[in-house]
Amino acid sequence: MFPYWLLFSLFAIAALTERARPGAVPGSPGAPLQMAAQPAVGPLIPLFLFMALMIGVRFQVGADYHSYINIFSWTSEATFDEAIERGDPGYQFVNWLVGQWDGKMWHVNLICGAIFAWGLMRFCQRQPAPLLAALVAIPYLVTVVAMGYTRQAVAIGVIMAGLASLDRRGSIPHFVIYVGIAALFHRTAIIALPLAIFAGRRNHLLNLIAIVLAGLALYYSLLEESVDTLVKNYIEARYGSQGAAIRVAMNVLPATILLIYSRKLGLTDYSRRFWVLVALVALACVPALFIVPSTTAIDRIALYLIPIQIVVFSRLGLLLNGAALGRLMVVAYSFAILFVWLNFAAHAFAWVPYRTVIEW
Repeated sequence: MFPYWLLFSLFAIAALTERARPGAVPGSPGAPLQMAAQPAVGPLIPLFLFMALMIGVRFQVGADYHSYINIFSWTSEATFDEAIERGDPGYQFVNWLVGQWDGKMWHVNLICGAIFAWGLMRFCQRQPAPLLAALVAIPYLVTVVAMGYTRQAVAIGVIMAGLASLDRRGSIPHFVIYVGIAALFHRTAIIALPLAIFAGRRNHLLNLIAIVLAGLALYYSLLEESVDTLVKNYIEARYGSQGAAIRVAMNVLPATILLIYSRKLGLTDYSRRFWVLVALVALACVPALFIVPSTTAIDRIALYLIPIQIVVFSRLGLLLNGAALGRLMVVAYSFAILFVWLNFAAHAFAWVPYRTVIEW
């Protein structure tokens, strides 16, 4: 378990020593004052490089590791057309390209880990306390998702990069491009489109037209041939993901906090509307667990909602009398999540011990 705790400790120390100053949220004149971290880039780069390295050089870590080995073995020997047609084209292309260079499975994981870490870093940089925001992601989003569900982790990373761009530029077309790239790695990523587009206040008709056109384009380019398989696997087969209820529950607390205190979290108007929609979807996942035949479908949605934990918990200090107390609470909460998962999760054996392809 030492590598996991090393990664956590590095981010925890960085978060606790992060210098902060009062400041307004970028791009929102007159917004409530919050603690804006300073500096935001320097300390993040080496930490996220280490994160990407841990994700990339892992060996037999993650419940689906052997499935990804099988994908790589087949794809690396296939023709380009065969490789692209068989699965998610973005992930298949990475496997095929690494295979053409006589690379190994860990090269694929390193590339995917780097993409995920880049997206997470960009997203954290848009938060008032970037290092604290990154710490929130370590126990589950990084340890479990990025080191276990490679394809969806890349999709989530790209979407987070898109959300950072959306927060900075407010451009829906740019975000659609990000979602399209994310869907190349996991087709379920298109569920992020409605939330971003309908969070806009102006031009509701144009927003509706945009989402229909974007959805149709992504459907016909990515999902049309596999929609029957998705329905069969997720609905008709009544697949169930162990731990789906826990993952849904982890989003409930930040969703509740956000709905109650959304105006005190220092969010821009657009960001507040967007994250309110995310919070409502997160809460709707609770009854959906008992209504929808497949908990796997709900589980996949819940994974895309995890960034709400980063947004809310990194702003916890704004709701308390002091930022220091908020940081300590977030560190303690994150520590508890990682400790419980590594020691008591049903599938923790697939992650523990951490193994690496590097020979010491």
